[in-house]
Amino acid sequence: MTETADLVQRKWDVIIVGTGMGGATLGYALAKAGKSVLFCEKGRSHLSDMRALCGDYAETFFARPEVPQPKHCEILGRAGRCWEEVEDLSTARSRRFIPFIGSGTGGSSAIYGMAMERFFSADFTPRRHYQDTTESTLPDCWPITYEELQPYYEEAERLYRVRGTPDPLRGNETSELLPPPSPCPGSRELEDFLRAKGLHPYRLPSACEYVSGCQGCQGFLCGHDCRNDSARICLEPALTQFSAHLLDDCEVLKLEATQSAVRGVVCSWHRHELTLRAKIVVLAAGALATPRILLDSASPAWPYGLANDSGLVGKNLMRHYIDLYAVFPKIREGLPGNLKEIAFNDFYIDGGQKFGTVQSFGAMPPGPVIVESMEQELRDSPLPSAAWLFKLAKPVVKSILGHLFSRSIILAAIMEDLPIKDNRVMLSEQPDSHGRSRLIIKYRSRESDSARIKAFREKLRAILKPYRFMLIKQAENNERLAHVCGTCRFGLDPNESVLDANNKAHGLSNLYVVDSSFFPSSGGTNPGLTIAANALRVSEKMLKAS
Repeated sequence: MTETADLVQRKWDVIIVGTGMGGATLGYALAKAGKSVLFCEKGRSHLSDMRALCGDYAETFFARPEVPQPKHCEILGRAGRCWEEVEDLSTARSRRFIPFIGSGTGGSSAIYGMAMERFFSADFTPRRHYQDTTESTLPDCWPITYEELQPYYEEAERLYRVRGTPDPLRGNETSELLPPPSPCPGSRELEDFLRAKGLHPYRLPSACEYVSGCQGCQGFLCGHDCRNDSARICLEPALTQFSAHLLDDCEVLKLEATQSAVRGVVCSWHRHELTLRAKIVVLAAGALATPRILLDSASPAWPYGLANDSGLVGKNLMRHYIDLYAVFPKIREGLPGNLKEIAFNDFYIDGGQKFGTVQSFGAMPPGPVIVESMEQELRDSPLPSAAWLFKLAKPVVKSILGHLFSRSIILAAIMEDLPIKDNRVMLSEQPDSHGRSRLIIKYRSRESDSARIKAFREKLRAILKPYRFMLIKQAENNERLAHVCGTCRFGLDPNESVLDANNKAHGLSNLYVVDSSFFPSSGGTNPGLTIAANALRVSEKMLKAS
C-alpha cells in the first residue's frame, strides 16, 4: 500500500482542517501526546517549497501594479496568501475583493505581524463596558474566565518564544517574556514622549527572533527565519518529531455526519475527491472558511448546516476597527524599516468607554501596492469618478507616500467591534467558476460604533500633538478582515452559541472548532495569542476525555 493510500484509508485519531494558529497549535499538542494527527491544508506547504515567494508582498510579483484578482491565484498561493474572492453585500453597491489573509501552512500566522498580546480580564466580561448594546449579541461573560486561560497564555508565550516587556497597566495579568532588542532611536523618542504625557508605553510582545536583517516584516512570507508562526513553531515539529501527517492543496468541501457525530471529511485533493475518517474532526480553517464548511455540510440530519441548530453559524461576524497613524519623530536616523516595537493601552478602557490598544504597526506595503488599493477604494466609493482624477496623480502619490513612510513610525489603533447577528458570512446561491458557493459577507457599523471610532481618533489626535502625523483611516473599510472572528461562537446555552465551553459543537460528539470563529466578543487587541492559548486548553480537555 502506498503512503498516499495509507493516509486516505487510515482512521485517524484527529483530523485538523487548517494549519493556522489554532489548528497547528492544537495538532502539535495532540501529536506530542501520541495521537495520530492528519492536517488538511487548503493552501500550499511552504515548509520546504523552493517556489515559495518570500521576502516581499505578493503584489510585487504581479506583471504590473494592480489589486489582487483571481487571475493572480498562482502568485498569491505561492506567497501564502488567500486567492479566493469574497463578495461584500453590506451596501447597495456590491463589490468583490480578495481578503488580505493567509492560505497555506501557517494560515494567516505565516504573514502576520507577530504581535502576541493577551486579552485583558475585562474582555471576558464584555457587556459591562458598554451602555448601548441594543442591537448587539454581546454576552455578559465568556464561558471561560481569564484565570482559566492564564496558564495557557503563559504556555503559548513560551511555545512561540514571545519577546517583550510587561504592560504597566496589566498588574499581575502578565508573565516573564523573553527580552526584546533595544528599540530604534525613533521608537525610543516616541516612547519617552508618551511617558512624559502620563501614558504607559511598553515593548510590544512579539513572536520574533530578531535575527540579522530582520525588518519586523508582515504581509508576506518571512525570508529571514525570524517569524515564529504556527508552521514553524508547531506544524513542522508535529510532522518531523511526532509522526503527524499533512495533506496540502487539500480543500475540505463538506463534512458527512449523522445527527450525533461526524463520519467523514470530504476533500478535494489535487483535484481528486476523497473522504477521510477520524475519531475527532477539528475545524480551524478561519472565521470565514469554517462557517462555510459547516453551511455546505447541510443534510437531512442538519438541514440548516452542520452544528447549526442555533442558526448562528456564520453570524456575529467581527473584524476590529483599525486605523493607522504615520508619526514623524524628530530623530529620523536609524529607522530600521519600522519595526513593531512599542504599544500602550491607556485607552483600552477610558472614561467609561472601551476602545482598544495602540501599537507599532511595522513597515507599510510598497507605494505602488498602497496606491492601487487607494484607487480601487475610490472605484468602489459613492463617487467612482474620483478614481479617474486619482489615476492622473498616481505617479506623484507613489513618490510622496514612499518618502513619507520611510521617515515615519506607523502606529495602529485597534478597536473592539461588537457582535451583531446581521453581520455575517453567507453562501451565494450561484456557484463560482469552480462550482462552489461564493463567500458573501454582510457587515455594517452601527452609530454607536461610529461614535466610538470618532472618539478614539480624537483622543489619539490630542495625545500625539505636537508631533506631525497623518491619519490613515481604515476602520470603516470592510476589506480589512485580518482579525475576522466570531462566526461560530462558544457559550453555555446551545440556543445562543454554536460551540460549548470546550469548543465542541453542540449536539455532536466529535466536532471541534479552534480558530477565531469561537470568539463571542473581539476584544481590543490582536487575537493570535488567545487563539493559541485556547487551542492548548482544548487539547488538554480532549486528552483528558480520551
